[in-house]
Amino acid sequence: MTAAPVLYLSHGAPPLADDATWTRQLAELSAGLAKPAAILVVSAHWEEAPLTIGATTTVPLVYDFWGFPERYYQVTYPAPGAPELAEKVRKLVRGKRTPVHEAPERGLDHGAYVPLVEMFPDADVPVLQISMPSLDPRDLYELGQRLAPLRDEGVLIIGSGFFTHNLAAMRVVTGSDGAPPAWSSEFDAWGGEVLGNGDLDALLDFRHKAPAAALAHPRIEHFAPLFVSLGAGSPSATPETVIDGYWFGLAKRSLRIA
Repeated sequence: MTAAPVLYLSHGAPPLADDATWTRQLAELSAGLAKPAAILVVSAHWEEAPLTIGATTTVPLVYDFWGFPERYYQVTYPAPGAPELAEKVRKLVRGKRTPVHEAPERGLDHGAYVPLVEMFPDADVPVLQISMPSLDPRDLYELGQRLAPLRDEGVLIIGSGFFTHNLAAMRVVTGSDGAPPAWSSEFDAWGGEVLGNGDLDALLDFRHKAPAAALAHPRIEHFAPLFVSLGAGSPSATPETVIDGYWFGLAKRSLRIA
């Protein structure tokens, strides 16, 4: 079996479902993938230490957003649970200094289900979400390395965040020409370049190396899942940008890593 790829997705808010371009891009991305045996998601919207495993049987949704029209709270995604995958995750990451906790009632947050609804609309692939136990890029890269053997069993590993993410500035970022703000476009261009060059050291130190890093990510939880994806990918692989462009000025760059 060929190892499953790894993805980093800019996942969007619930209104992503109303964006015809973005939903098409996600559907086209998934159409180019072999159907995974299961999906493992690390989302920007679940930080909990130590690493915590979510629901493994019935998998509910977590509507972790406020002030949206009621229809966004009626979305369903009845994916099967993945108890066997959960056990494999436990074995791969548990150690004397790395305990694993359980949250059997914790379902998929919008960082997980919003893109999955567009990519795997039949909801017929088992899905497991685990928490992001740290925001340290090196810790997350190491976590990805530990999870990498799952790829050989057909598991699609997804880090779900947003390539630039500043909601406070998002309200005032675009003018009549629709151009993204400089802080978003500069960070996005830098990220695309260093990813293409395979400059892992620069990425791991992005808070000091990237232009406008403090504006692009006032808090880094939406960039952090990228490091899980990079760690899980093949060390020699160059990440491929599979979705780019902007959404209300935020860079929606998404990556496939072989």
